[in-house]
Amino acid sequence: MTSWLPNPATLRRPAYQSLADQFAQAIAKGIVAAGARLPPHRKLADDLGLSVQTVSRAYEELIRRGLVVGEVGRGSFVLSPASENRAPYLAQREAALIDLSILKPVTERRHVEIFRKGLHWVADNLTESAALAFRPSSVMPGHRQIAADWMGRNGLDVTADNITITDGATSAVTTAVMSAVPAGGTIAAATLTHHLLIPLSKYLGLHLEGLPFDRDGILPDALDHLARKGSLHAVYIQPSAINPMAIVSSLERRRELVEVARRHDIQIIENDMLNSMIEHRPPPVATLAPERVLYVNGFTKSTLPGLRVAWLASPPRIALATANRHLVTNWMATPAMVELLSHWITDGTVDRLILWQREALRERHQIAQEVLGEASFHAHPQSLHLWLEMPPGSNEDDFVAQARRRGVAVASGGAFRIDDRGRRDAVRIALGSTSASDLRKGLSLVTDCLGSAAEPLLPLIG
Repeated sequence: MTSWLPNPATLRRPAYQSLADQFAQAIAKGIVAAGARLPPHRKLADDLGLSVQTVSRAYEELIRRGLVVGEVGRGSFVLSPASENRAPYLAQREAALIDLSILKPVTERRHVEIFRKGLHWVADNLTESAALAFRPSSVMPGHRQIAADWMGRNGLDVTADNITITDGATSAVTTAVMSAVPAGGTIAAATLTHHLLIPLSKYLGLHLEGLPFDRDGILPDALDHLARKGSLHAVYIQPSAINPMAIVSSLERRRELVEVARRHDIQIIENDMLNSMIEHRPPPVATLAPERVLYVNGFTKSTLPGLRVAWLASPPRIALATANRHLVTNWMATPAMVELLSHWITDGTVDRLILWQREALRERHQIAQEVLGEASFHAHPQSLHLWLEMPPGSNEDDFVAQARRRGVAVASGGAFRIDDRGRRDAVRIALGSTSASDLRKGLSLVTDCLGSAAEPLLPLIG
């Protein structure tokens, strides 16, 4: 814990803002080092002669500024200036490198032709409102009904007015998190989660708590235990193979999580981006608790990457809040792309693309099984990736670096990890990001790295 204390004699009104400013200056000058634990709220309040509420608001302000992170049950800690999260994938594809780092559906030349044909249809049939209107209410109502009908096929009884159409899952998840969790609030997720949820929580000034999980998903008892501590607003779940370990949670586990969420009045954000592509999956959690689930449904992962549209279905009690938060961050989804998605759903193109994707992934998983053999990895027959565990004593970041030197890029497990509790080093390997032949070659290079993972490559010095 830091021994430095602010000077109460120099505090100005509002006191919490001034207190936060003093901490910020001390952090900037290195007086309070990165990783240092701030004093407990009550102790600092007693030491400075302030109210606990003032200290709490100051700490919340530091979290909002991205200087401090709060962890329930552990305290508040100073973040490193270099603590910006790095994307797990290559920012730019390198010609000599087989890129298995970025999560994409399998695509071929035919997908480009399908997309071109679709854009020609949009050009020939674009409505005046899609081209000229500024008001979402002028453009989206018919498309919301198509979204509601699609969700109805998955068992969701959703009113079209409660659906927000967004430019992809990232926009939908951001809107959902902002709607479900107030500034300074707490959101929970599995300790291995969507890599963008981690920086998003930090940027929004939220407390992100990791929850232990097993092969069936988040442990309900762990969620209940965290909720009993108070101040938990929402839990983020990916129950259908889009999570890092490609787990598909059972219907029983989904019901258990809903029971805990209802007991403590917690909102649930459900990312179901693969939706109907996952065969024989249990119904979405949104069908079990429509009064508290914000449900994200998109198509970039199950059809083709350029179809950047996602739907966010909200419970009636927060549908207006969701719409407002989307307005201030995105205003509205790109009308031309929304027109294309609705057309493709109506004429069956989306269904055909999803069926094709299933078969393509079946081949990719067969390649992975053949090449990786006895290696320890987790996958689902329709997942876009596999989760490869490192041999004992191996470090995931060293493995990523070694693999890259050999000519293949994979994603470090650290990008998906909220904290190190129960950590086992691993890498995520995307199966759809390149051709089948390059996938086989890339996985062969990964297998070579596994065989020498405990012996890092030494740099060559001339």
